Amino acid sequence: MSILDLDLISLRSALTAGQISARELMQETLEKIDAVNPKFNAIVSSLDHDQCLAAATAADNAKDKTGALHGIPLAVKDLANAKGLWTSMGSPLFPKTPAAKDYLFVERMRDAGAVIFAKTNTPEFGLGSHTFNPVHGRTGNAYDPSKSAGGSSGGAAVALATRMTCIADGSDMMGSLRNPAGWNNVYGMRPSWGLVPSEPLGDTFLHQLATNGPMARTPTDLATLLTVQSGPDPRQPHGRPSQDFVRDMANFDLKGARIAYLGAWGLPFENGILDITDAALSDLRAAGAIVDEVSEPFAMRALWDSWVTLRQWTVANSLGAFYNNADTQQLLKPAALWEIENGLQLTGTQIHAASFIRSQWFAKSASMFADYDALILPSAQCWPFEGELIHPSEIAGTAMDTYHRWMQVVIPAGLIGLPVVNLPIGFGTNGLPAGVQLIGARGTDAKLLGMAHAWHHAHPYSEDHAPK
Repeated sequence: MSILDLDLISLRSALTAGQISARELMQETLEKIDAVNPKFNAIVSSLDHDQCLAAATAADNAKDKTGALHGIPLAVKDLANAKGLWTSMGSPLFPKTPAAKDYLFVERMRDAGAVIFAKTNTPEFGLGSHTFNPVHGRTGNAYDPSKSAGGSSGGAAVALATRMTCIADGSDMMGSLRNPAGWNNVYGMRPSWGLVPSEPLGDTFLHQLATNGPMARTPTDLATLLTVQSGPDPRQPHGRPSQDFVRDMANFDLKGARIAYLGAWGLPFENGILDITDAALSDLRAAGAIVDEVSEPFAMRALWDSWVTLRQWTVANSLGAFYNNADTQQLLKPAALWEIENGLQLTGTQIHAASFIRSQWFAKSASMFADYDALILPSAQCWPFEGELIHPSEIAGTAMDTYHRWMQVVIPAGLIGLPVVNLPIGFGTNGLPAGVQLIGARGTDAKLLGMAHAWHHAHPYSEDHAPK
């Protein structure tokens, strides 16, 4: 077994015990990337080898080596600024200029000792659950590079699965920490909204859809990274206090946990997705959980209409400056133009109506969490599709009328900022991985991590089934 097969906790122990140096770990990482990345294209915009080794040597020579991530090589998703690295966001709009400073959550990871040396690939502006862009190209699935890696944290998920990194950061508006995790047999966590703050730019009061979060091959590593990333920022409202998630997750288990399976919820699913989900539910019951199948708790059509309205409003505001400039508008991909143009036509009354639906669903979910510890849904409605596609045009005979309709299953949690952990649940007959969303009430992140830890103890797919 290579040292790169070890999880974060084991690597930190090896570094602390002097069994390996940060420089040696970086050298192993670079050799792995050189051997593997050309096949998958998950790592982009790296420092050169000498710079990487120099940064690792600096970690070896640091006086304080107590940080939870000290000496660990880390590649940051290419939507966030990391000092010294170019942020492309997958768009040709940005010059190849190294960022002058870290985004807040990146700074926290660096302060915890991470050796940040590269970026992971993402769709253009993170739009779409399929990682390809005109700057860096497409990222291939860890288990079949001809298939989609998912997105928008596709590069992060593939880097994890293929052992190019042991942890990764991601972000999630519409499943971007869940879909690629499910499709690449790793854990991805969308934290409670506000737990991991974004950069204090633009409006920080109204747009409550996207969040940063952790990815890893074990729930303990997930909890470790979340502890580093989380905590309020005094410049932003809606923040949530941090906590020691590794410590607190130990208070929770699957035994006796009550879980509500929301079924297909009227959505189309590709053959095999619901079957492998049912098998996972049986495994959860075998681990001591009480799993009930419940009827549709809310009108999915209403959730979709609310989601599309609020997402278009959000995207129109974040990318509007590029749209309003004729030179930059022509470089935006069709999905971005569609979001912006629809968002610019929205009225205040329409936005309020969409938020009212969101409020109703939040209240309904609260009543469900009075009876259940978690809800569960598949992490995607289809298997990883052919990489050459822009997006699936249909699922199970149902036409997909937008570029993201095929990911509708992720919006119930994302719309109201609930925490979600993707659990890897094994492989289909096609040899491709799948996952389920374990969804908790807002603020129950430690409980989800504890249940995920119990799942991983019984079914360590992410550690035992590495890509060949």
